[in-house]
Amino acid sequence: MQYSKLVVAAAFGLMTTASAWADIKVGVVLSGTGPAASLGIPEKKTVELFPKEIAGQKMDYIFLDDGSDPTAAVKATKKLIDEDKVDVVIGSSITPNSLAMVDVVGGAKVPNISLAAGRNIVFPVEGNRQWVFNTPQTTGLMARAIVKNLVQNKVKTVAFIGFDDAYGEDWWNNFSKDAKAAGIDIVANERYNRTATSVTGQVLHITAAKPQAVLIAASGTPAALPERALKQVGFKGQIYQTHGVGNPDFLRVCGADCNGTILPISPGVVAAQLPADSPIKQSAMKYAQTYEAAYGKNTLSQFSANAWDAGVLLEHAIPVALKKAQPSNLVEFRAALRDAIESLKDVAGADGIYSMSPANHNGLDDRAVAMVQIENGTWKMLK
Repeated sequence: MQYSKLVVAAAFGLMTTASAWADIKVGVVLSGTGPAASLGIPEKKTVELFPKEIAGQKMDYIFLDDGSDPTAAVKATKKLIDEDKVDVVIGSSITPNSLAMVDVVGGAKVPNISLAAGRNIVFPVEGNRQWVFNTPQTTGLMARAIVKNLVQNKVKTVAFIGFDDAYGEDWWNNFSKDAKAAGIDIVANERYNRTATSVTGQVLHITAAKPQAVLIAASGTPAALPERALKQVGFKGQIYQTHGVGNPDFLRVCGADCNGTILPISPGVVAAQLPADSPIKQSAMKYAQTYEAAYGKNTLSQFSANAWDAGVLLEHAIPVALKKAQPSNLVEFRAALRDAIESLKDVAGADGIYSMSPANHNGLDDRAVAMVQIENGTWKMLK
């Protein structure tokens, strides 16, 4: 009888020891196919560069493709949480999908680091959004940067064309507010579908309004469609894009039609062009050198930078969370990791310097903005 108790006690000791060293599971929901594939593919390549061990804990990354579809993103997120028992979810790639995931992660109390830029993904930080963070510069931050450039260029009239989804609407809400405050008149507001093959009608409405400039609020290669259409009808004004086009695929698809286009982008994409005294220079160069060493020159993108910074946040937050809870206790560790991410201060990444708080789950400021102009298939940083 005494021997049996010893055996049971020894077995229990082995179980608790193994449990204490449970792997940290990271669920990754990305748009690897569909209209947003040019975002999701480089993001997946970036996550594949993440450390396989953090603070002595083995890291397991579980990838699922949402096909650029919000319903599929929700289904994938539920699977990762309910079946795979992940500690944290990274993704999705685009705003509509990330917004659809908010109630899922929040309801399950699982921290989520979105790679999409929609400001309303994380603001206001209340309800289920308390479990959600995002790494890209928000639409609000980038809208202010574009309006500032419009003012500098003495633009008084501008037209807007964006996706007819949550991304386009978020851009419209932020950009229209800031443009109005700056005394800029928006003379047209047009929308189009991510899968559209023609925007001729929308472009004709825009040119009829005779704006000095046009902002295209879209992402990935579908953002090239209105730009090419504007050039085809002879539009001579200044064209602006958002950081949603910050990848080599967009440059390739848009080609010469994009020459002269102005947009805000991640400092990481133009890391080599940052001044030596930039507070982001060192962290941006680390991203750029690591990514290009793995995938070749001229492969940097806004989206790989967004994904890189999700890894940076985890590398800083996991050691803090482990002081409060272990992965063996899923509920406690998820909560500890959420709290640890929210407490991060002055963490330098590829996109900028993150200082999170209970009221701010993005944490970036104006230092996260690099204004660039497209010149012959390259990003040229503006002074």
